[in-house]
Amino acid sequence: MSEPKEIAARLLDAQVEFLLAEVTGERFTEVIVRDTEAALEVADTLVVRDVIEVEQAKKTVRTVIELIGGSPVIADTVGVFADAIYAHIAAEREHTLGDVVDREPMEALLAKILDMRRAQERTLDRLAESPLVATVASKFVDKLLEDFVQANREFAEKIPGVSSLVSLGQSAANKAKKVADGTFVGDLAGKGTLFALKRTTNAVREMLRDAPVHAAAMEFWDLHAGEPVGELRAYLSSKDLAELALLVYEVAVTTREKGYVGLLVDQCVEVFFSKYGDYTLATMLPELGLTGDDIVTEILRYGPAVIEGAKRDGVLATLIAQRLTPFYTSDTVLDILAGK
Repeated sequence: MSEPKEIAARLLDAQVEFLLAEVTGERFTEVIVRDTEAALEVADTLVVRDVIEVEQAKKTVRTVIELIGGSPVIADTVGVFADAIYAHIAAEREHTLGDVVDREPMEALLAKILDMRRAQERTLDRLAESPLVATVASKFVDKLLEDFVQANREFAEKIPGVSSLVSLGQSAANKAKKVADGTFVGDLAGKGTLFALKRTTNAVREMLRDAPVHAAAMEFWDLHAGEPVGELRAYLSSKDLAELALLVYEVAVTTREKGYVGLLVDQCVEVFFSKYGDYTLATMLPELGLTGDDIVTEILRYGPAVIEGAKRDGVLATLIAQRLTPFYTSDTVLDILAGK
């Protein structure tokens, strides 16, 4: 009769062979389907809030954002992806922008933005509080007036005797402008800047409220919707896209480290648990747009190649044996095999 240790070794080899057969060929598909169905049956008995605590979920989400969000892989690929996308757009002549983005949601989005009166009013009011914006508005109005005056002066100079009067008026205006700083006139100029800003913001308000901005924007969209996607390259260079992608990434990375972002994440987790906390893990799948078949399909998509790679040179068999050896060499199993 064989010794217990010898029998244990033979049983170990047999189980290793059995498990290897479970993940080989057609048997692997059967095992994945069976085990997925069994896992879903168990998941259907587990309520989300019973197996996952809110505080645990908060820590997990924060960890994902902090570690993966700033990982070297993402940092290295942002610019590379931007270059690849730009190069692909260059060769894309088959699909139009209208094929990629439907008109209806774009029209609804634009209509919503234009209908956000409160946001528009608040933005314009805050802009009015900026001295620099006031200066820009003033220069904008001044430029319009200057162009208007120049056009009329060119017309007036064609009339005999009027050109000298125009030159005299321009000379007087230039002298007045030189002495304006630090004087009552200069103060009036400052007030004029504020007046120009007010007039500009009011004009923007009226334009958004009354002008056919939505129709004009959709006309602009329709103009481009029928063109190949490759035509988008006309708006920016490859360098511009790469730099823009890196700048957006930098904003995202530096923002994720702020304490306030953590508070937002915590709030989102609490909202999630408030809505889905009483669901079972299995009923969460349809909410995520997944089914058991989807899970099986994805496992079978990558599993066989991974298993075959691990089986090469006996690596997988060695790993299985290492996990099972402590069981088969335990005193309990050896005593059973010895008939004790």
